[in-house]
Amino acid sequence: MVACALAIGSAAPAGAVPMPEMPTPLADHFYVSPGNLADHQPGDILKSRKMPTPLGLIGVQATQLQFRTTDSTGHPIAAVATILVPPNHKPGGPVLSYGAIINSLGLECAPSHTMFDSVPDRDDAVTVGMNLPLQMGWAVVIADHLGPRSAYGAARLGGQITLDSIRAAQGYEPLHLDHSKVGLTGYSGGGMAAAWAAALAPTYAPEVPIVGAAIGGVPMNLQTMADVLGRNAHPAFGLAFAAAIGLEREYPDMLPMQSALNAEGRKLRHAINNACTRDLLIMGAGQSAPRLANDFSLFDAPNTHKILAENSLEKYDGKPNVPVFEWHSPTDVLIPVDAITRTMKRWRAEGTPVNQMLTPSPDHLSAAVIGMPQAIQFLSQHMG
Repeated sequence: MVACALAIGSAAPAGAVPMPEMPTPLADHFYVSPGNLADHQPGDILKSRKMPTPLGLIGVQATQLQFRTTDSTGHPIAAVATILVPPNHKPGGPVLSYGAIINSLGLECAPSHTMFDSVPDRDDAVTVGMNLPLQMGWAVVIADHLGPRSAYGAARLGGQITLDSIRAAQGYEPLHLDHSKVGLTGYSGGGMAAAWAAALAPTYAPEVPIVGAAIGGVPMNLQTMADVLGRNAHPAFGLAFAAAIGLEREYPDMLPMQSALNAEGRKLRHAINNACTRDLLIMGAGQSAPRLANDFSLFDAPNTHKILAENSLEKYDGKPNVPVFEWHSPTDVLIPVDAITRTMKRWRAEGTPVNQMLTPSPDHLSAAVIGMPQAIQFLSQHMG
């Protein structure tokens, strides 16, 4: 959700570059990437399997697909998506790509796991954002949009994985989704994935039949967040630090943090290496980049700015070519609201229809619940 801990990143020192600490691999062989990824195109299906009905979703059929996609530096990777089909879905009926809020560094925190287990401290992907469209008879595609490295903070990656998950779902014949209209939605980190998918679609996946995007609480300028939140102690610093770690996983040659961290920073980094939201917040509460870094002046390293810009929608010169519904709290202290205003203004000026709603809630989390029904209503007007 935030990337302010990038204050501790910098260019690599001379000599060997320390590799980032990756998440613990999953025991489930389904997630193992095949060795011939370069032989496949983005969205190609690599594996498939049926899953049991997710917790709390009676009668819903679940299928998981592993598919080929692309990482932040252009290399082929494998990702996983879960497709939910309710009993009242008709062939060719609407498909919703739902960006789940995945604030995590651990692979077991991804929605392909959490919607099938009952571990209380893992992120819960079964939310009102999915239940309402399922009741309406829509199929729902939920990508593990942080990818196989759980690269939290890599927003552009999330957009690419989201688009390729739709390609895979529509290409999987047993689901009968190949003629379906597609809507995008998501909030906060899930909103970043959905918003990036909407903005990238015209060039990355122009054939995907997206008809609208409903996005809420989206961090649209990670540099602004770093400047505002990275210099002082913050109750949500654990999420910020996790975003820095996730981005290092995506850009290990550009953003090695190991040499910049002090002993306390290395200890916290190791402790949260496989953590989900609750533990990230608990262990990182009240921390700050200066406290964990040897040299806080690395905040202004060129590579840090470059990576943040590459993952900031405000800095991306593309735009969606479909109608957009955007909502957020006007007093949200976790995201740069001014960046949302500037980005939506530019999109409008460049021809994107944008409908905005400011929620009456004062904070980030309550705005998600308040705006989601209007988001689904907006998409229903375009999905038919």
